Amino acid sequence: MIRWWEDYRIAGGFLTIFPVARGLSVEPQRLARSMAFFPAVGLTLGLALVGIDWALSPLIPRQVLDAFLILALIVATGGLHLDGLADLVDGLAGGRDREGALRIMKDSRVGAMGATALVMALLLKYLSLYTIPLEYKSAALLLVPAAGRWIQVVLASSCRYIRPEGGTGGAFVDHVGKRETLIATATLIVAALALLEIRSVVLLLFLGGAAAGLIRYFRARLGGVTGDVLGAATEVVEIATLVLISALLLP
Repeated sequence: MIRWWEDYRIAGGFLTIFPVARGLSVEPQRLARSMAFFPAVGLTLGLALVGIDWALSPLIPRQVLDAFLILALIVATGGLHLDGLADLVDGLAGGRDREGALRIMKDSRVGAMGATALVMALLLKYLSLYTIPLEYKSAALLLVPAAGRWIQVVLASSCRYIRPEGGTGGAFVDHVGKRETLIATATLIVAALALLEIRSVVLLLFLGGAAAGLIRYFRARLGGVTGDVLGAATEVVEIATLVLISALLLP
């Protein structure tokens, strides 16, 4: 149990700005092992969002509060995944081949397509969250961060790391295995069933299909994944999960 707790702390330290992994060794094998707890960290972030929503809902109009909740998640994660989304979109839009895309993705500057992706991502998140009925809002706030971090585990375990010079993402991708994927997937399934009951079946099937599609696309387009790809996939799946929950709960 102590080992699992430490792995959870390492995952939290990597995925958030909080120094919860201070004092722990973070060699590549241990970083990869911590991916089993990525969805659990997502649930923790979601629980924090639920607490903020509960505390501020009597004081702030929902339109403003929902924007604040999205901002709170961005701050807690240091905008890490949004940065990946912008870099990936710029690379895919401007690179004619894999090498060109990777070169553009490494550039710290944000291009027009990357900026557009950021604006649309935030807009879609906000509008989707705002349309979810209040009785299911807490479930959505919990599941969305969990699903977004689950996709990182699936992609990392199914694709190879493609930057020859290495990178932070490589420490995860090169060592993650079936154990981490099984634990992460079981965490997401249990959470979805508990929070959305029968509706979760549709959501889980959709997420499985989305994961298969992303794996196939990144293998074909780039030959694998990078840290930016994993971050961008988080944003894509978070948006898709919010949109689908909103659609499933339409009156």
